[in-house]
Amino acid sequence: IQCIVTYVCFNGVQIGSHVNDWNLDAAELRPIFAAAEKHNVSIFVHPWDMDLSGRMKKYWLPWLVGMPSETATAICCMLMGGVLEEFPKLKVCFAHGGGAFPFTVGRIEHGYNVRPDLCATDCKTNPRKFLGQFYTDALVHDAKALELLIDVIGKDRVIMGSDYPFPLGEHHPGKLIESSEFEQSLKEKLLVNNACEFLGLDKAVFG
Repeated sequence: IQCIVTYVCFNGVQIGSHVNDWNLDAAELRPIFAAAEKHNVSIFVHPWDMDLSGRMKKYWLPWLVGMPSETATAICCMLMGGVLEEFPKLKVCFAHGGGAFPFTVGRIEHGYNVRPDLCATDCKTNPRKFLGQFYTDALVHDAKALELLIDVIGKDRVIMGSDYPFPLGEHHPGKLIESSEFEQSLKEKLLVNNACEFLGLDKAVFG
């Protein structure tokens, strides 16, 4: 019996949405982002350490609404903190469709414009201008939300996500994409091509 094993390697790490009291714009994290950009290392950001106390104790709220908020916070900090301005080739992907960010980007941009004294202190680039520079996964559990996500983030920057093995994951990874009315070329981008681009993989290796 002949056994052929193909080893696929890629440079990538997963990090949380913050590090203790540091948001992702912390100066202490800049050397890590610099090294990731230099060595073409992909970074996947997953929310964690949500508030579990007080009003958030009921209804599994930390996971249902806390995680989307946590992810949006991480994105805002990387954009308005100047991380993607300083490291324009950094490859970063945010979990759960970017959390609340894609659906509040208009509010975030408006706040940046009307209160630059609070929002534009560390970056002079409108946060909307970074759209197309970072990725999100497609794990939003709603067909209309997925359409909006692709429209906001860009068809080349949304990647299938599974959240395996957690209960909020998609039990059949990719089913929402597969069942959509998108053209086949877009489905292929979302299911395979964009991930290969993000991770630096050759699609041909997978047959």
